[in-house]
Amino acid sequence: MFGILILSILAGTVTWPKGPDLKIGSYNQKLEIHQGLDLRGGTHLVYEANMEKIPENERANALEGIQTVIDRRINALGVTEPVIQTTSGLGLYRVIIELPGVTDVNQAIDLIGQTAQLEFREGIAGKSLSAEGQPQSYSIDDWKDIGLTGARFKKAQVQIDQQTFKPIISIQFDDEGAELFSQATSRNVGKPIAIFLDGVPISIPNVQTAITGGNAVISGSFTVDQAKSLSIQLNAGALPVPIKLVEQRNVGATLGQDSVHKSFVAGLIGLLAVALFMIIYYRLPGFLAVVALVIYSLFLIALFKLIPVTMTLAGIAGFILSIGMAVDANILIFERMREEMRRGRPYNTAITAGFARAWTSIRDSNASSLITCIILFYFGTGIIKGFALTLALGIVVSMFTAITVSRTMLMVLIGKKLGSKQWLFGK
Repeated sequence: MFGILILSILAGTVTWPKGPDLKIGSYNQKLEIHQGLDLRGGTHLVYEANMEKIPENERANALEGIQTVIDRRINALGVTEPVIQTTSGLGLYRVIIELPGVTDVNQAIDLIGQTAQLEFREGIAGKSLSAEGQPQSYSIDDWKDIGLTGARFKKAQVQIDQQTFKPIISIQFDDEGAELFSQATSRNVGKPIAIFLDGVPISIPNVQTAITGGNAVISGSFTVDQAKSLSIQLNAGALPVPIKLVEQRNVGATLGQDSVHKSFVAGLIGLLAVALFMIIYYRLPGFLAVVALVIYSLFLIALFKLIPVTMTLAGIAGFILSIGMAVDANILIFERMREEMRRGRPYNTAITAGFARAWTSIRDSNASSLITCIILFYFGTGIIKGFALTLALGIVVSMFTAITVSRTMLMVLIGKKLGSKQWLFGK
């Protein structure tokens, strides 16, 4: 009971609107409910990619490359928690973008719609540049333009070095690009050449020898995921995939706040109705179930802040639905307890047997719901994922509060003196 009390106090501290932020050493996280586009307001954009010039087997990678470029550009705007998704089907390749809190919509549209610019640059004479340094530590002004851009680049792909068995990236240029690259590598043997995408350095490999023929290899201490990511970024700057804005929808902050208010009122009414029913019908166990429900809400909201979860209207719906499922577990337990009491068992024994007999039903029903949540989260879009995530978290927490919190409070508060007061149990 003491442990539950301590956890409840900690969860309440995190849940409190003006609660402290999480600081552990250099780690610093602001504890707040992150609001999605439909609550905070912002812009919803849908772009369609023209894949006519892209081979069928390369279109998926091209779409992923577009997503990578757009993600970098949006991050440069300072947008918090953007949602960027891709969809394909029926010959359509689209990128769906949600920008919460964006005020300058035209700036975002202009920036997103630019064609990705891939550039290869060499060091400026007199400047000390190293391939060992982090790419982000350099700016484009530190490097000299050699006229080699994505227009001369054919493709990049991940391969495995047959000697070291480490991932490498092979790159290919067209004839003109091969000549420019040959001249640049000849001038820079033992020196780095920087690769920029949209003015941001993404890799600074060192030239081991002059490279002719238009084929080169970028090697290093890459993981497979890192090599794949760099390959996608290189191809994103090389593939001439124009994108067209096909849908734009603005969501006002006033509408979002109104939705939050209505959802809060609906949830409060539902919670009070459930609490009233539980207390009237189950008496003392019902009251304890309501207390457990309050603790459940504190735990769940604290998780939303700690993970953190981006809350949308669909997410709020999942949260409210999980409240009902938490109460459902308590009803199963209390009905099992009543059955044991009708058989004349002592109250402590009836409580233990009631929880034990109800557990399998609670476990199986919640397991099936969790499987559904996993499927929705894996295959669904942003809104559906928000619903699935909040519902899944609610189910897991409800199992803990129903089985542990409710049981502990019943065992502590119900003693021999209450055993003869059958009215406290709704009998």
